[in-house]
Amino acid sequence: MIILIAEDDELIRKTLEFRLSKENHQIISAIDGKDALEKIKETLPDLVITDIMMPYVSGLEIVTAVRAIKEKAIPIIILSGLGQEEVVLDAFKLGADDFIVKPFSPGELILRIKRFTVGR
Repeated sequence: MIILIAEDDELIRKTLEFRLSKENHQIISAIDGKDALEKIKETLPDLVITDIMMPYVSGLEIVTAVRAIKEKAIPIIILSGLGQEEVVLDAFKLGADDFIVKPFSPGELILRIKRFTVGR
């Protein structure tokens, strides 16, 4: 599975890259929202994991852009800091499939990803 990780926190991004690579996923990393949008258009990943608050383009804008892609239904998992409940609700309204509150266990994320890989 090709997974795009859009996360501006380098430690979180590198941790996710490492753990998801060990699960045999191909990882594409984006350091900010603008970088993520470019890579999504280039690769059409199988899953997008995005932080809400990022430079240049927010996670909400990424959800909107991914939902506009008609060639492929791409699941989206939102990473959110505590206290952003209203923003997370907005993400669901725009079409996000799941969210995880930071800090989180990479193991929990892997289990949630598996929900989207059944039948692929």
